[in-house]
Amino acid sequence: MQISKKDWMFIGVIAVVIIIFVAISGEEKTKRVPLDDKHKPSYDLFNKTQSKMEVDKGCPACHFEPGGVPFPPKHPVKPKDGPMRCLFCHKLKVSGLQKQ
Repeated sequence: MQISKKDWMFIGVIAVVIIIFVAISGEEKTKRVPLDDKHKPSYDLFNKTQSKMEVDKGCPACHFEPGGVPFPPKHPVKPKDGPMRCLFCHKLKVSGLQKQ
């Protein structure tokens, strides 16, 4: 069986797609939620409820503009009216998720 020109083009397109996926995948760039005394209530709440949306409700108590813990200059814009969705990007550390 001979491979035609169309087949080689298809194989080439698939190879390019795979190369692109490998090129854009890599190390996670968003910061994880610190496992410290300030964030311990968030970890405890997650262990209790297993709900990231419930944990997100506590973030504005400290993280708000202006006056709260400052966001980095390149941090995406936060929603004005809706709830903050911090844990959509920021992940909890795995060691903090173990039930005790």
